[in-house]
Amino acid sequence: MKILIVDDQRLMREGLAALIGLEPGMEVVGTAVDGRDAYAKALECRPHVVLMDIRMPGIDGVEGAQLILKHLPGTKILVLTTFDDTELILRALDQGVHGYLLKDMPSEAIVSAIQTVHNGGTVLQSEITASLLSELNKRPTRSMDKPNLLSDSELAALKALTEREQEILALLGQGLNNKEMADRLVITEGTVKNHVSNLIAKLGLRDRTQAALLSVRNQTYV
Repeated sequence: MKILIVDDQRLMREGLAALIGLEPGMEVVGTAVDGRDAYAKALECRPHVVLMDIRMPGIDGVEGAQLILKHLPGTKILVLTTFDDTELILRALDQGVHGYLLKDMPSEAIVSAIQTVHNGGTVLQSEITASLLSELNKRPTRSMDKPNLLSDSELAALKALTEREQEILALLGQGLNNKEMADRLVITEGTVKNHVSNLIAKLGLRDRTQAALLSVRNQTYV
């Protein structure tokens, strides 16, 4: 697994590179100092996963993610963030990143998150999701200038979901994987996978990350 690390702080870049480089099956193929540098390095190194700081001077992690995903759509991007980055997180999720994680998480949690997104999963740390919901709750319920609120077509699509699909969508918003959802709902992982595929199709979304974001925006997180 090839990994690119992006952070404007040298100590953070080098520290993450040293820790991740010790993991079997993981190779740090490069580091970058901002979003523009990350895009250039990604084109050169073709990483499987980009570990991207979201707040950086110049071209930030959101714009860097947009560039990478536009030209290297198979790349997985995991953003590192803080509780103060609500707007940036929402913008990053709209670009299609595959998850968010607090910068001060233990190294083993970061390694686990990298493995999750590489394997097609989504990482939505519950503490940050709660912070996102707190911010969304402060906003008016309907406003034409709030891009992160649901459109009429999205609301109609949500109403078309079955009760079980709505439960699955809510759990996606909590960042649960298929096994965790299966355990929570006392059903098989195969059944969960089918429900996820069905709701993604019904909602006209690209993947489970977009479904999880929609869940957060709909405030179905419980």
